[in-house]
Amino acid sequence: MTRTDSLRRPVRRRQPGAGGRAAAIFLAPFFTLFALTMLAPIGYAVYLSFFTEKSSGLGFGGAKTVFVGLGNYLSVLASDTFTGGLGRLALYCLMYIPAMVGTALVLALLLDAAAGGARKLFQLLLFLPHAVPGVIAALIWIYLYTPSISPIVQAAAGGGIELNFFDAHLVLPAIVNVSVWEWTGYNVIILFTALQAVPREVIEAAVMDGASGIRTALSVKLPLIFPALGVIMLFTIIGTLQLFTEPTMMHAATASVTSTYVPNMWAYDAAFNRHNLNEAAASIIIALLAATLSFVVTKLTSRSTKG
Repeated sequence: MTRTDSLRRPVRRRQPGAGGRAAAIFLAPFFTLFALTMLAPIGYAVYLSFFTEKSSGLGFGGAKTVFVGLGNYLSVLASDTFTGGLGRLALYCLMYIPAMVGTALVLALLLDAAAGGARKLFQLLLFLPHAVPGVIAALIWIYLYTPSISPIVQAAAGGGIELNFFDAHLVLPAIVNVSVWEWTGYNVIILFTALQAVPREVIEAAVMDGASGIRTALSVKLPLIFPALGVIMLFTIIGTLQLFTEPTMMHAATASVTSTYVPNMWAYDAAFNRHNLNEAAASIIIALLAATLSFVVTKLTSRSTKG
């Protein structure tokens, strides 16, 4: 074949839609697992929430499934223990989110201003608490909260301060402290990564204009990492509404934390202690609340970014 023939040979063009079919083939396993492990259980929970089990006659005829519509949802919302847990969760959010996000932001800004050699060490030290499983972290802090063996309580007692972290008034802040200790380092890494993407020439220009370190952090760095801060807020709100591990471990240490202390504990108690799967499924309203708050945070973040 001569060179002229090779040049005259028609070029095979890529068929339309070939890339889409290839992407669909590679994505099919993920979406299959996602449907089986996420969508199907959620759909089944929604289905269960519209029914209830009722005994027929005097109870000798067994139980039958009865459609009750929104009855389970109304029963859940009318439950004092559920609404009380929802109130405690709201109070937890008011304490935890500002404390964790504010601490993470301050530490990230300090880490960005630190010398290059010290950054990796501090990143590791800050991230280590997040590497500890939640159950283990809760056990560590329960040890630090127990009056008879806690070095913190004993040191405070030596200064004339009586502390009882298992008291009904202090147990919620104690749970907040555990969560802040676990998650601050994780969010510091996210914010620090966003700070590293800030153009250095912008910071240098601010410094040349006479801006101090604090002014540069607040007026230059903070606005530029606001999208990352919005992502942290979104993930934090979703995670906060899923609070379960820390109060469950505290429940084993003190009577101040009941089995229905927060909504997820209420759902667990309804399903496995009271054997009422239908009411437990109706607690999916927490997921609806999380979706609503996530939508609001996303909208506010996008507006602030565009502005």
